[in-house]
Amino acid sequence: MAQSALNRYHFSVDWGGTRIGFAEVSGLNIEIEVVSVRDGSSAIDSGRKVPGIRKFSNIILKRGIVKGDNDFFNWINTKSNGNIERRDITVNLLDEAHVPIFTWKVKSAFPIKYIGPILISDDSEVALEMLELTHEGLSVSSLK
Repeated sequence: MAQSALNRYHFSVDWGGTRIGFAEVSGLNIEIEVVSVRDGSSAIDSGRKVPGIRKFSNIILKRGIVKGDNDFFNWINTKSNGNIERRDITVNLLDEAHVPIFTWKVKSAFPIKYIGPILISDDSEVALEMLELTHEGLSVSSLK
């Protein structure tokens, strides 16, 4: 049986807040830094490439603003005296039956930027808010 690609619009985010529905999630990236090394006695003036540390992109969560929901704003305001609330976050790509197919697990995330909506008088788009998160690790798993 041929496998088909999954749609990107059916997902959920467990982030410790009251709502799990988001308009967009981005930044689920892992990059391995490349380090050039060279033996000091080598006559060759180029180095060998070796893998260095893993780097993780910041994650962006976007969602429509809902009356009475200040969870994004409240989380970023947990910062005081060098401390901030850290949370593990799970992003699930779902199948037609709402069952997770792929899962991205984010370790020790915390917000570093809150962006309120762009307000335009002659536009009827949904007002979106955005939260940018940094974190200490990302793992990916396929569940089916």
